[in-house]
Amino acid sequence: MTMDFSLVLFLLVCATGTIWALDRWVWSAARARGAKAAAGGGKTVPDAAKEPLLVEYARAFFPVILIVFALRSFVVEPFRIPSGSMLPSLVIGDFILVNKFSYGLRLPVVNSKILGIGEPQRGDVAVFRYPRDESVNYIKRVIGLPGDRVVYQGKKIYINGKMMPQGSATAYTVRQDGKVQYETARVIENLDGVEHAALLSPGADQSGNEYTVPPGHYFVMGDNRDHSNDSRFWGFVPEENLVGRAFFVWFSWDHTRDGLWFWQRIDLARIGNAVR
Repeated sequence: MTMDFSLVLFLLVCATGTIWALDRWVWSAARARGAKAAAGGGKTVPDAAKEPLLVEYARAFFPVILIVFALRSFVVEPFRIPSGSMLPSLVIGDFILVNKFSYGLRLPVVNSKILGIGEPQRGDVAVFRYPRDESVNYIKRVIGLPGDRVVYQGKKIYINGKMMPQGSATAYTVRQDGKVQYETARVIENLDGVEHAALLSPGADQSGNEYTVPPGHYFVMGDNRDHSNDSRFWGFVPEENLVGRAFFVWFSWDHTRDGLWFWQRIDLARIGNAVR
């Protein structure tokens, strides 16, 4: 299991803050006394009063690390899209921002909710800690809310007996390293008023099962329906595993164009897009 980056930042805040505080209230006074004593003992005052390098670094980095920790814990957190499960809405190489207070303020590291602000809505693109391995973050679309009865059949979603409509299908090609991986169909799906694109591959699908979402849990699916590891296979997302709502693509690196320089693979057309 990899160490949580939030924990790393927290430890750095504690370490640099402790060093800064000790120097502010203890060590600086001791250095001042040493400098005063050195004035008549042959040692130059600047040498005696010189701030140690460790203290200098701690004093410089503490406010920076604290601000990053606070922003990342309570406001926004960056994530990178590592797989194609959310195509075409999000592509491999997208770097997104996640609103950390959309689903309530949580204490960092321990992930305990301290203030309820909002709850996931149907159609949200949510980041959460994977229930089977909480060191891993997943991103999927919220389909079922607590108490909902969800059926996925014939590549269509039914919620509480109501079919979520889909528009006409158009061709969509999934590529990687400049090569065609597979051909699929793109549709616009309407989840109770939230429209988004989804990919539906031909052939058999994981359908026919009915899922009743328990209290305090959510049913999620990837937009790339036949290439997504989601609630159809491992169950529901507990409310306490929620991280936040994805809302913005701040950078994108085109993984499909092999053999180019780094700057040539920056996908300017995706930068600045809202996540819908």
